[in-house]
Amino acid sequence: MSVPHRGMTEQAAQASIDQACRMLRLPSIRTAFPELAEQAAREQMSYLGFLAELLLTECDDRARRRSERRIKAAQFPRDKSLRAFDFDANPGIDPATIHTLATCEWVKKGQPLCLIGDSGTGKSHLLIALGTEAAMKGYRVRYTLATKLVNELVEAADERVLAKTVARYGRVDLLCIDELGYMELDRHGAELLFQVLTEREEKNSVAIASNAFSGWTRTFTDPRLCAAIVDRLTFAGNIIETGTDSYRLAQTRARAEQAS
Repeated sequence: MSVPHRGMTEQAAQASIDQACRMLRLPSIRTAFPELAEQAAREQMSYLGFLAELLLTECDDRARRRSERRIKAAQFPRDKSLRAFDFDANPGIDPATIHTLATCEWVKKGQPLCLIGDSGTGKSHLLIALGTEAAMKGYRVRYTLATKLVNELVEAADERVLAKTVARYGRVDLLCIDELGYMELDRHGAELLFQVLTEREEKNSVAIASNAFSGWTRTFTDPRLCAAIVDRLTFAGNIIETGTDSYRLAQTRARAEQAS
């Protein structure tokens, strides 16, 4: 049994706390302890209240660091948040629907999400923002461009590690595929993409940002394969149409008019 350390000077106590936090790997308590101790003395906080403040500080900081790690692991190309999305610039998008999606119940249920619209209508912004929300809520997320994903799958097939690559993409809770439908895929590439979607079907969510489904016949030249992919991405899922009017273009024109 350890012997209580009584009669310790304040300086010795602070040194002991610092050493103990290092040994127990409590960096947030080690950093915040002096300020919290002063606050506890000013407010005449109880021992239990002071202990609770210390432990909650560590828990909150660990949760923040876990979120940061998950967001980094998702490999988003840039930071995008729902707070920064301009709903006024695209009135066709219902804020209530987007904020409901931000609860990530669809990710929990393994449902797909399709963000469909022309360039500049905010679908990539929403894809990244909703993916970020999922990562912050504890889900494993991965973002990729459609062409990059297909190229990786083709290389994996050539190197005979396709099953391992498909399984890796199958494990994440949410796979975000951007710019799907913009480039024509040969039958082999489309079939490999279909394997990833099949691996995830009704188990883990897929979210895509793409142009209109009507243009997919140019991306997936095999009609049956195209229909099967559309079915995988829409069955029991959510479809958000972001429209055809580019608000990026509108903003550029507005700035140009102001400058002139």
